[in-house]
Amino acid sequence: MATREELSEFLAGVERRAFKQAVFAVRDESHALDIVQDAMMKIAENYGDRPAAELPPLFTRILQNTIHDFFRRSKIRSAWVTLFSSLNREDDPDADPLETLDAAGERGSESSETTYEREQMVAIIEEEVARLPARQREAFLLRYWEDLDTAEAAAAMGCSEGSVKTHCSRATHALAKALRERGITL
Repeated sequence: MATREELSEFLAGVERRAFKQAVFAVRDESHALDIVQDAMMKIAENYGDRPAAELPPLFTRILQNTIHDFFRRSKIRSAWVTLFSSLNREDDPDADPLETLDAAGERGSESSETTYEREQMVAIIEEEVARLPARQREAFLLRYWEDLDTAEAAAAMGCSEGSVKTHCSRATHALAKALRERGITL
C-alpha cells in the first residue's frame, strides 16, 4: 500500500511530464491543467491504496482516458457551439499556439546564446511532436517521454505491443524526416 507521502511524491514527480503530455494532446494549456488535475484526483481517490509500484501504469492509463474523455466532451460541445454560432457577437477562434515550458533544473553557467539555441531546438521538436497523428504521438510520448516499456505502453493505450511498436516506428521516422527538412540533425 502506498503511503500518503509516497502518493504525494509520485504525483509531484509526474506532474510536469503529465502536463506536457496533455498539452501535446489537447494543444491548450488551461485544458491540459484541468486534465492533469482530474487524473491526479482520480488516482488519489480511487487508487491511493494501491502499492507504490502500481501507480505509474495506473496514472498513465487514467491520464490517457481523461484526455480521451476531454475529446469526447469537446465533440459534443462543438456541435452545440456550431448550432448557436450565429448568435455570437464576437468570433474568437481557438488559435493559440502551443507554448513551451522551460526545461526543469538550473542552467548553471550556460551562456545566453546556448540557452536560446536549446530553447529554440526544444520548441521545434515539441512543434513537430504535436503534429504527429494522435496514436503515434501517444505511443511516442509513452515510450520515450514516459520511458514505459512496450508492454506498459500497450496496456496504457489499450492495444497490442505490435501496434505500439508500429506507432513508435512511424512517429520516429516522421519526426526525423520533419527535423531533417528543418535542417536539424540529432
